[in-house]
Amino acid sequence: MGDDMKPANSSSIRIGIDVGGTFTHAVAIDTRTMQLVDSAKVPTTHRAAEGVAKGIIESLRVLLDKSGVSPDQVGFIAHSTTQATNALLEGDVAPVGILCLGQGLNGAISRQVSDLKRIELSPGKYLKTEHRYVDIAGGVDENKLKSAINALVEAGSGAIAVTQAFSVDNPEAEQTAVELARSMGIFATAGHEVSQLYGFKVRTRTAVINASMLPKMIESADMTESSVRDAGIAAPVMIMRSDGGVMDIDSMRRRPILTMLSGPAAGVAAAMMFLHISDGIFLEVGGTSTDISAIANGRAKIRTAEVGGHRIYMKTLDVRTEGVAGGSLPRLDKAGHDLIAVGPRSAHIADLAYASFESELENPSLQLDIDRVSPIKGDPDDYLAFKIRSGGDNTAEARGYAITPTCASNLLGYVPDGDCALGNSKSIDKAFSTLAAATGKDKKALAERILDLSADKCIPVVEALIKDHKLDREMVTLVGGGGGAAAIVPHVAKRMGMKHSLARDADVISAIGVAMALIRECIERQFVNPSNDDILKVRQEAHAAVEAMGADPSTIEVQVEVDARTNVVRATAFGSTSMEDDADAGEAKQKQLDDQAKLTLAADSMRVQTASVDTVFDGKYFRVYRSLREDKQLLGLITRRLNSLRVMDRAGSIRLQFKNAVAEAGPASETISNLERLLEENADWGDAGKVIPDTMLLAGNRILDFSGLPDVTAVLSLVRAELELVPAQTEVVILLCLS
Repeated sequence: MGDDMKPANSSSIRIGIDVGGTFTHAVAIDTRTMQLVDSAKVPTTHRAAEGVAKGIIESLRVLLDKSGVSPDQVGFIAHSTTQATNALLEGDVAPVGILCLGQGLNGAISRQVSDLKRIELSPGKYLKTEHRYVDIAGGVDENKLKSAINALVEAGSGAIAVTQAFSVDNPEAEQTAVELARSMGIFATAGHEVSQLYGFKVRTRTAVINASMLPKMIESADMTESSVRDAGIAAPVMIMRSDGGVMDIDSMRRRPILTMLSGPAAGVAAAMMFLHISDGIFLEVGGTSTDISAIANGRAKIRTAEVGGHRIYMKTLDVRTEGVAGGSLPRLDKAGHDLIAVGPRSAHIADLAYASFESELENPSLQLDIDRVSPIKGDPDDYLAFKIRSGGDNTAEARGYAITPTCASNLLGYVPDGDCALGNSKSIDKAFSTLAAATGKDKKALAERILDLSADKCIPVVEALIKDHKLDREMVTLVGGGGGAAAIVPHVAKRMGMKHSLARDADVISAIGVAMALIRECIERQFVNPSNDDILKVRQEAHAAVEAMGADPSTIEVQVEVDARTNVVRATAFGSTSMEDDADAGEAKQKQLDDQAKLTLAADSMRVQTASVDTVFDGKYFRVYRSLREDKQLLGLITRRLNSLRVMDRAGSIRLQFKNAVAEAGPASETISNLERLLEENADWGDAGKVIPDTMLLAGNRILDFSGLPDVTAVLSLVRAELELVPAQTEVVILLCLS
C-alpha cells in the first residue's frame, strides 16, 4: 500500500477475514471512504492442529504488518469460518448425550421421540448419540440430573443436549439441567436456546447438532479472540452467520450451529453492503465452483437449512453451488474433435497451470501438445491439458498447462483492464492455437464453446432462483464477484439477454463482505392468532439482542414477518457498530455522480429515456425517481399503466426498485394517517379476503421494510414503534409495492 493510501490515525478501520477453500483473505476497509485500504492472503489451514483459526490469526498478522494499520485504529473485526461446515461434512464432531426431561404420558412420548440414535451429517458420516431420560413429575431433582449427565459422559458423550417438550413455553427445567452440566465442566446446550419454535423432534435434532460442535468451535473461538487481543485490538470479535450477518463471539460460543453453511454468506453480504445490489442474482465465481444467490429489495433470500436431508431450525442464505468456475477444465471427446463439458474438476486440483498466467508460454520455440488427464483417481481421463512437446526448449518448468474459462474469456475480450483475471494474451493464444490445430476448429469458436458449456451449468440455476423467489426478470441484474467473475458472468448475461456488472475488488469480495456485514439476530415465535402485542414483543426482543452485541441503537432496523400458515412471527434485526457514523460521513466524501449522471442511471435501470423520468422526492439521503410506463399483456390486447420507481442513495447506488409502486412524502408526524389512507386506497380483494400491498418507508438515512405483515393494524403498530425516535418534522417517504 502506498503512503497516499494509508489511513489517517483518527480513522476507523473495519477488518474482515474470509476463510476460503484454498486461501484465507484479510482486508482492511476505511470507514471514512468505504474503500479498500489493503489486503493479505495466506493458505487456509484446514489440517493444522489449531484448525482454520491458525490461518485467521496469520492473515491478520500479515495484514497489519503490510498495511501499516495500527491496532487502535481497528473498530470492527469479523471473520468467517468453515470449521462448522467441515465438521459436518467430515463427521468430525463430538458424540452427544441427549438428556430428555418429561413427565406423564407426554414424557413417555418425548422419551421415545428424542432418542435419535445416530444422525446422518453427510453421506457416510454420522453423529453418534447416547440417550437418558429423567422424570421430573415430582420437580427437578439435581441429583437425578447429575447422575444422568455423568452416565452420558461415561458412555462417551463429549457434549450434552438437554431437551423437553414445550420448553419454549417454560424453559426452567431445561435451563437448570444445562447450567448444572456447564458447572460440571461439560459442554451443553438446551433446546430452547437454539429455537423457540414448536416441533419437539426438529428442535431436539437442532440442539444435538449444535452441541456436537461446541468443543471444537469454542476452542477455536477462544484461540482467535486471544490472538486478536494479543495483537492489541480491543474491538469485539464478530463471526459470520449463515444468514449473511455477524454475531459476537459469545453468541457463537452458545450457538455455533449458526455458522454452519456460512461459507457463501460473506460474498452475499458484500453484494448488499458494499455493492448495494437492490435486485439481482449474485454469482461468486472462484476457481472450482460458483455460488449463486438471489437478492430482492436489498435483502438476500433465505431458506430453511437441512442436515443429512433432515430439516433443522436454522435459516441460511439460499445459495446454490455449481461445479464450474474460472479454473474449470474442459473435457475432450474420445475422437479429440470436440469439447463435451467443462468441470467439475479445476486446474489447481489437477496441478495444472492456467495458460492465462504463464509467461513462459510466450517463448516461440516452446511447442505444446494436447494431453488428457484424470485429475483425481477415479475421474474420467478426458480432461484437457497441454504438455511441452518432447525435444523442445525445456528451459521452462516441466509441468502441465490448462485452458480454462478464464483463458477463453480473455481471448474473447470479456475481461476488463485491471481485473484480476486479466491474462497473458500471447500465452493464451498459443494454447488455443494448439487446440485449434488438433481439432480443426477456429480459436474463437473453441473459446465460445468453453464459455457456452460453462454457462449451461449456471443458467438453469439463475432461472430457478428467479422463479422460486418470484423476482421480476426486468429488474434483475447479474452481478459477478470472486476472482473468476469475468470468466463466467459476462457470457451468462449475454446468453440470457440480461444486464450484468462485475464487482470492484472482486478477488477479495468475500473478505470485504465480512468486514461490511451487519450485526444480525433472528427471533422466531409461534402464537395462535398472534396479536399486535405479540408481534411487538418479538420485535423488541430482536432489537435488544443486536443492541446487546454492540449495535448502535440508532442504526438498528427490524424486519418482521408473519407466516399465517404456521402462526410464526419472525423478527430479523440488524445494525452497525457505533463507528458507522464515520462511515455515514465518509459516504458523502466518495466521488459523487452529478445530477445528470444519476438521472441517466435511473433511466437506464428502468429501460426508458431520461426525458420520461421525473424526481418525486429529493432528500438529504435518498432521491426517488419515477417513470410512467405502459405494460402490454396478452399480445397487446391489455395495456396497464405502471408507476415505476427507483430509490437512489446520495452516492448514486440504486437501493430499491419497483416495477409498479406508490410513493408519497410527508412529515413523520403525519406518516401514520397518510399510510393508513394509502393502504386502504390500494388494498386488493381476493379469495383470501383483503390483501394490503407491501410497505416500505424511507425515514432519514434508513430504509424500513414492513413487507409480509398480515393487515393494516399490524403494519401501523410496527411503524409507530420504528418512528418513536424520529423527529416529527423529518421527511418520511411511504412506498407501497403494487402487483
